Amino acid sequence: MDVPSSGLQAGLKNRHLSMIAIGGVIGAGLFVGSGSGIAAAGPAILLSYVLVGALVIMVMRMLGEMSAAYPASGSFSEYADIALGRWAGFTIGWLYWFFWVVVLAVEATAGAAILHSWVPAVPQWGWALIVMLVLTTVNLASVGSYGEFEFWFAGIKVLAIGTFVVMGLLAVFGLLPGSDNPGAGLAHLTDTGGFAPKGWGAVLTGVLMVVFSFMGSEIVTLAAGESDDPQRAITKATNSVLWRVGVFYLGSILVVLTLLRWNDPAITEHGSYVAALESIGIPYAANIMDFIVLTAVLSCLNSGLYTASRMVFSLGRRNDAPRAFARTTPAGVPRNAILGSVVFGFLAVWFNYQWPDTVFEFLLNSSGAVALFVWLVICLTQLRMRRIMEERHGGALVVRMWAFPYLTWATITVILSVIVYMAFDDSAREQIGFSVLSALLILVVGVVRGLLRPRSGRSAIHVRP
Repeated sequence: MDVPSSGLQAGLKNRHLSMIAIGGVIGAGLFVGSGSGIAAAGPAILLSYVLVGALVIMVMRMLGEMSAAYPASGSFSEYADIALGRWAGFTIGWLYWFFWVVVLAVEATAGAAILHSWVPAVPQWGWALIVMLVLTTVNLASVGSYGEFEFWFAGIKVLAIGTFVVMGLLAVFGLLPGSDNPGAGLAHLTDTGGFAPKGWGAVLTGVLMVVFSFMGSEIVTLAAGESDDPQRAITKATNSVLWRVGVFYLGSILVVLTLLRWNDPAITEHGSYVAALESIGIPYAANIMDFIVLTAVLSCLNSGLYTASRMVFSLGRRNDAPRAFARTTPAGVPRNAILGSVVFGFLAVWFNYQWPDTVFEFLLNSSGAVALFVWLVICLTQLRMRRIMEERHGGALVVRMWAFPYLTWATITVILSVIVYMAFDDSAREQIGFSVLSALLILVVGVVRGLLRPRSGRSAIHVRP
């Protein structure tokens, strides 16, 4: 499986990868969408986060096992190509690319809305254009530029969440000077209709609402291929995912639920974090949170463009995308892959402004369940890749999935259960339907392409000596 260098260069430093790994699990959805989950499930939303968090930890452990052994620009798509077949690598690679170019439009629009509220003289579409152009320029410059921007973007997110958790806990225990929320406390978890006021079935509804905010944790496995020591970076990121999920998701949501009753109107009106900050007397809470959300949006845009470009670059190297996408500049930047992803991103932004309730809604629904599909493919791939890796490495894997294969099969069962539940849930049925349809269309194209154009040569996976 050894092949010559992919053309990408090792421009990411250890501090870049560390922050990409930490910030990858903190999306704008955590800041913006958590209020809806709390309203839907009450304090039991914590169990939803526990379930999804455990799922992400298992999937990242499996992906870490494969990535530490075979660092690759296409990560799970390349592993699926080897373990399951070309059809699998083609399908999940293009689905993942599709997901991220749609995310570009979502995040550009969200960021533009915040910037327009600050500087209304510039139209919202103008801000979306500016944001996209700036981050495109950053990604075109070098992978180090992407890493540096992401280091600071992710750093702000991490600092914001960490400060929020510390201040919230101090307020809950009455240790925060000037806090004016005497009713805060753990009693809020049960004092308004019990821990599960909407019934225990709402926990599964909550799972559907929070699962997609975890998408992005796998980015570090793509980025590690452009570092000097990818194995070390992946091992570190894999081992730290447990505390990252615990602190940033469970910790921050627990703080919100102990500062406010779950049915407080402010949670849905102003957002859970703004409402929590205002409840303890933090001035300008809404403005502070707008800045943090904007940072999260820019971080997601930056990483989304990077991720989409590296995935289509990998597809190009495997002849599953135009070969032009596999070319790099002398600085090791896949310029065509970046520009191709940006063009579709711009197109999706235009759809969002022109036909938000038809064309763009269709795009959103068609990519909505991709996170679950990606995680499912990672699980199935790891089942087959374990044998391949042990043959190559003699069983001496740096990262190993726990209790293999039992936990792998348990994770597959949970993911399939969530997908089935989506099919019977009124609010998610359309999303899962369109997502399955888009997956089937790409799968058919992949199968036909494989029959008409058999691949010559070996896998494009690059294994560093």
